[in-house]
Amino acid sequence: MSCLAFLVPSFMAIALIHRAFGQPGDQISGWDDARATFYGDIHGNETMYGACGYGDLFKQGYGLETAALSTALFNNGATCGACFQLICVNSKWCRPAAGAIRITATNFCPPSSTSPNPWCNPPQKHFDLSQYMFLKFAIYQAGVVPVKFRRVRCHKQGGMKFQINGNPYWILVLVYNVGGAGDVSNVKVKGSNTGWIQMQRNWGQNWLTGPGLVGQRLSFQVTASDGSTVESDNIVPPTWAFGQTFEGRNF
Repeated sequence: MSCLAFLVPSFMAIALIHRAFGQPGDQISGWDDARATFYGDIHGNETMYGACGYGDLFKQGYGLETAALSTALFNNGATCGACFQLICVNSKWCRPAAGAIRITATNFCPPSSTSPNPWCNPPQKHFDLSQYMFLKFAIYQAGVVPVKFRRVRCHKQGGMKFQINGNPYWILVLVYNVGGAGDVSNVKVKGSNTGWIQMQRNWGQNWLTGPGLVGQRLSFQVTASDGSTVESDNIVPPTWAFGQTFEGRNF
């Protein structure tokens, strides 16, 4: 076999990558190698909820454009909410001219000691997509395909959302619909009778603080992984109740 035969797949991958550029300034990281599979049926019921703490992904604006990440990418939940572009490359199962798909990290693909194909085991970089998104760039029968991926900025409709859960003894705030870098690295809350209080990541994008804020007007300060910070002042009225969601400023 000639050297040219070995070079053709690489040239094809490069051509696909050049075609996949999104909006100017979209990219956060360079291209890297991984694999992709899918889980659940075409309707995506199995992709709801998950390790990032999100609930009904349709109601929360993520829909089926989502993926569960392997340990190497999940970063103990810190990557939840980040957005990625993926391109199927170097496989007969790639859909011709499919280009790039765009997904948000909403779940964790756990490692396995029993699976014959432990794609999500460290140190492998792997995306377990919704079936709907997998079929955008690959054929169902493939099961698994090699991909190129990169981090990109998230483009979300409307403001950042804060869902307040818990009880009078502790407050757990789910932060979602985050634009920009997408993944939240720090959250602070301020009551109308307090200064800024540092919250702690509990799991996924659920952030925890202690008692003392019931009956106060609340503000939030959110920092993303790229260091940018946005402050949403007095977005929660003093009459708030557990289970309610409020909208603030976005990146």
